Amino acid sequence: MDAPLALSRAIDTLNLKIGRSVAWLILVAVIVSAVNAIIRKVFNVSSNAWLELQWVLFGAVFLLCASWTLQVKEHIRIDIVNNLLPKRVQQWIDLIGHLLFLLPFCALMVYHSGPFFIRSYQVNEQSLSAGGLPQWPAKGLVIIGFFLLLLQGISEVIKQIAIMRGKLDDDAHGGGHAAAAEAEAQRLIDQAKAEGLAS
Repeated sequence: MDAPLALSRAIDTLNLKIGRSVAWLILVAVIVSAVNAIIRKVFNVSSNAWLELQWVLFGAVFLLCASWTLQVKEHIRIDIVNNLLPKRVQQWIDLIGHLLFLLPFCALMVYHSGPFFIRSYQVNEQSLSAGGLPQWPAKGLVIIGFFLLLLQGISEVIKQIAIMRGKLDDDAHGGGHAAAAEAEAQRLIDQAKAEGLAS
């Protein structure tokens, strides 16, 4: 189990670094959007390239941060139902869900996105809008994003098997923003209770 866990840690590190770096593109998209709006209002000049750049930046963040989102367990889950089930059942649902749905879907997306990107690159596909951007870089992001998500899915399967075998602690709530917010809310509740009892 040591070699698979080492692979899982390497994948986690890769997606963590990519996610944290790419997340800064949100700020770039906001700046581009603000500058474009100011130029349009002040000088009455607009450019399809600037508008499309915003879309590409958003797409890059969405696609390239998806694997990081999965890693820190910030993806959408139906916790209302899941939390009612025994821990072992939850673990099996996670494992089966990754194996039967996430991994095959990501593999299909990578497989079918390849020709989609190659055709676009070969003809240097351009935007249908006048003055727009080339389309092939955005299509390339689809392959990269789903490949990173496929890798993270493999990492999650490895970790889930290790958890079920008792080789790794269960981090069911992850370490993302929601977990931090929940921990802070619980701390405030505990503090309020303690102050209420003391007075």
